[in-house]
Amino acid sequence: MLRRSLLVLLPAALAGCGFQLRRAPELPFSRLALAGFAPRSPLAEELKRTLEPTVEVVESVNRAEAVLQALVDRRERSVTALTAAGQVRGVQLRVRLDFRLTTPGGREYIPDTTLQLARDMSYSETFALAKEQEEQQLYAALQTDIVLLLMRRLAEVKKT
Repeated sequence: MLRRSLLVLLPAALAGCGFQLRRAPELPFSRLALAGFAPRSPLAEELKRTLEPTVEVVESVNRAEAVLQALVDRRERSVTALTAAGQVRGVQLRVRLDFRLTTPGGREYIPDTTLQLARDMSYSETFALAKEQEEQQLYAALQTDIVLLLMRRLAEVKKT
């Protein structure tokens, strides 16, 4: 009986404390142009998919309320550990985005900013194919995290 009462009261208590599921941040503009990204950039494609429910991504800078210009959109891989025989045992994967947000006229909302994330990964030549798949999954996770960080930065913009 007591358990049943607690189960009934739990949703009411959660609703009363202001609990909400996380949702996409609300952006202060309705049309955004992406510039400076490489053709078929995976980061740009994911950014477009993330933006589209709330913001129209336009091709023409003149139709946009804001322009997100990518200065650097890069994936990097570097060796961090070698065996005595010179075989790779560890690598570091990095995703870097340098960007700025301006109006079509050139006024800055966000000055030049760098977002960079890195993950370490062990490596074995014996399992090269599996490690290649793991690397792609890690790059995808890093890319998603960069897009989420960027969305938070865009949501903080104050239009004047």
